[in-house]
Amino acid sequence: MFNPSEMNRRKFLKLSLFGTAGAIMTFSLDNQLSSEPKSPYIMTVNGPIKPSEAGIFLPHEHVMVDFIGADQVSKDRYNAYDVYQKALPYLKDVYKHGCRTLVECTPDFLGRDPLLLKKLSDKSKLNILTNTGLYGAGDDKYIPSFANDMSADELADKWISEWKNGIENTGIKPGFIKIGVNPVPSNNDMKLLQAAALTHLSTGLPIASHTVTGAGARRQIEKLIDTGVHPSAFIWVHAHAEPDISLHKWAGSIGAWLEYDGLSPQSIDQHLQLVKKMRDFGLLHRVMLSHDAGWYNVGEPDGGVFRSFDTLFTEFIPHLKKEGLSDHHINQMIKINPSKAFAVRVRRINI
Repeated sequence: MFNPSEMNRRKFLKLSLFGTAGAIMTFSLDNQLSSEPKSPYIMTVNGPIKPSEAGIFLPHEHVMVDFIGADQVSKDRYNAYDVYQKALPYLKDVYKHGCRTLVECTPDFLGRDPLLLKKLSDKSKLNILTNTGLYGAGDDKYIPSFANDMSADELADKWISEWKNGIENTGIKPGFIKIGVNPVPSNNDMKLLQAAALTHLSTGLPIASHTVTGAGARRQIEKLIDTGVHPSAFIWVHAHAEPDISLHKWAGSIGAWLEYDGLSPQSIDQHLQLVKKMRDFGLLHRVMLSHDAGWYNVGEPDGGVFRSFDTLFTEFIPHLKKEGLSDHHINQMIKINPSKAFAVRVRRINI
């Protein structure tokens, strides 16, 4: 509901953040961030851990996906033991490389399976996070029809229930909210964002949004600010896909997290240039690195080609060191930043 104080707050933010004619500025909202609660934690499929216990952290990976669409997706379409057998060696391998926490980003109606993830976590010794939320990218192919008729408040109630009661009667709680938007976010996409904002304000779960364009990221961040959510609650997934580095600078300066996932042997140079530019901007404290790898693909023989999670360790970190990035810079991106980004903590704009 509109009220005068809300109008004044929006005017203040727009003047402070965007300046004349929407110019990109480096003003940060950090001094407006509320500090509740005092002891944040990370929620894994095996329960909460302290951020200091998360260790090296891969913030965007997949064990399994099913692209059949929300109207046909079903656990009957795959054998969970087959997926377990296929994925486990890769998870054990990345553990040997030093990784201790892995975020599994497959959302509901796209192959999310919390019990499978718990079994893999137990056997691999990795902390694994799963999620709540819905994926609107792909022109709503992965949105169940009933959700199209739900309001943002109703969707939020459903996601908050998964946080309070566990997912699908498993008792396993989500560690973050996963949404996806199209390159030009639709009205339905923005409804998902609004639901995510409401869920965040109730639970403290961070929002990871599949967003391939800087314009789409900016629109979402501005909407979150209007809703009273601090940008540090927002993780711009696939930020590396945006060629305009000024939008990376804007998002980082305002306090959002930028996820340069998609790391592979073929992307080393692209990711290296992005990291160096963000270092030059003084914004490595907003950057995270991951592969967007794995992908047991339901419907393909033996799940198709499963990509490993090791390029960061075997190739990219050595390249970073050759380019003069310090151990502190590297630990910032692969350990400190994700432990902060995925901490469960309500992040309001306290104005």
